[in-house]
Amino acid sequence: MIFPKDPMALSSDPTLHLAQQLIRRESISPDDAGCLDLICAELCNANFNLTPLPFDDTQNLWATHGSGEPVLVLAGHTDVVPAGDVAAWTYPPFSGALLPMDEGHKLFGRGAADMKGSLAAMVIAAVNFVKANPNHQGTLAFLITSDEEASGANGTKKVVEWLLQRNEKVHYCIVGEPSSQHKLGDVVKNGRRGSLIADLRIKGKQGHVAYPHLASNPIHLATPFLKDLIAHQWDNGNAHFPPTCLQITNLHSGLGQTNVIPPHLDVQFNLRFNTESRAETIKHWVTQCLNAHQLNYDIHWHLSGEPFLTEQGILWHAVDNAIRQVTGTTPEFNTTGGTSDGRFIAKMGAEIIELGGLNATIHQVNEWICAEDLLALEKIYRNVIQDIL
Repeated sequence: MIFPKDPMALSSDPTLHLAQQLIRRESISPDDAGCLDLICAELCNANFNLTPLPFDDTQNLWATHGSGEPVLVLAGHTDVVPAGDVAAWTYPPFSGALLPMDEGHKLFGRGAADMKGSLAAMVIAAVNFVKANPNHQGTLAFLITSDEEASGANGTKKVVEWLLQRNEKVHYCIVGEPSSQHKLGDVVKNGRRGSLIADLRIKGKQGHVAYPHLASNPIHLATPFLKDLIAHQWDNGNAHFPPTCLQITNLHSGLGQTNVIPPHLDVQFNLRFNTESRAETIKHWVTQCLNAHQLNYDIHWHLSGEPFLTEQGILWHAVDNAIRQVTGTTPEFNTTGGTSDGRFIAKMGAEIIELGGLNATIHQVNEWICAEDLLALEKIYRNVIQDIL
């Protein structure tokens, strides 16, 4: 593929122009900071039907073009994490600076890779498609939120609930998260592990360290349980997922005094689990283990998301073909990494693929993405839309 070599010429390209405009909005989660206004203007010009869905402090958008089935959704978020130490950035984090590199150009800024760049590519791909195919079959839709990087409580989760209440269907969904590792399209995600968090308090009895028989040390009491918890093998994984993994993320006890046995021990742990395990089964085992060790405890669970998986099918092959056609790369489909908003959309029974630019600098100082990759990504998205609709 041949791209313009002049940064000014690149800036005039619709995808790069929109990406720069989005990056210049300081949309620290959950503040949209006007990003959706920019996107709505593009979609409105292409005759999309726009449905703003504000929930509490979060701005969401459901936009559609066409009608009937199949329904293909392009999903993403306008919010970003804080820039951190602004002085550590080579260029201001919300400048959208576009500069030459060894091979191509770098687009700098918070959100360039995660995920304002791919969001811009999605929007322009959709606009280009419907302008060329105004009477396409099925429905092309957008689901965009401003709360993915923070709690997510009022974002995609709420929009999916709204869609389900209206009996809306989603058959295919592309989430624009930065999935690529070394070059554009080398890795895409066809699933994610579930995430289950536990906040556990082991109760003891406070006392003087010189009189341990009058107290009950919760740290000592909990140690055998923690050993069993860490050693337990939850499952063996499968062809798509590694074995379920538990990590203790926080331990806290004590009053700050060297001569006081603490009254309790607080433990937080997280399990990333696959489709071989279920959240309820995990909870049951932990409860049995706590009881077997005769511990006095309180435990509270938070299920961040269930695991989901998209097998080879229509969307899988459309994405595979589009990446091969545009980049010549054969993509690897895997389920590694953390969670994404795909976990909410999966509840609608959709085939879900996550495809975006390189993830090497996401959440870092001097976050950037290759400008030429965004132009190629727009073509990949457009080819997928063309293939399905």
